[in-house]
Amino acid sequence: MSENDLHKLTDKNIIPTEELIFSFIGDNRVFWQRIMKYASENYNDISGVWNYYNDGKRWLFKLVHKKKTLFWASVISDTFRVTFWFGDKAAPFIEAAVLPPAVKDDFVNAKKYGAVRAVSLDIREQSDADIVITLLSLKYKIK
Repeated sequence: MSENDLHKLTDKNIIPTEELIFSFIGDNRVFWQRIMKYASENYNDISGVWNYYNDGKRWLFKLVHKKKTLFWASVISDTFRVTFWFGDKAAPFIEAAVLPPAVKDDFVNAKKYGAVRAVSLDIREQSDADIVITLLSLKYKIK
């Protein structure tokens, strides 16, 4: 299955609803709900919005604090993917965080786009949601 076959929510005329999202991600909705609940209960002035992006030909969810993007999420086959973009100044925070070595390695080895690089996770189990919450906490704190 190609990367494009994995992505859902590709029709720009169908605005994502919770019902539609959950129909694609199935049982993994509990992780979506946990992440969103954590964010809303622990951070002020956050909001999330779905937008259709022509460059990727799909809908993406953007969680923001004021004007700062905390993470992006996309719906893929049977689950969802969360992507954080971190600048170089995040390196010591990520290294010091309680994160699996693979996540730290992904950050260190990620391709740089200017001064930023991505850390992406496909959310399939509780530990994946825990990693997202840890990275969300870091992203929120880093100025």
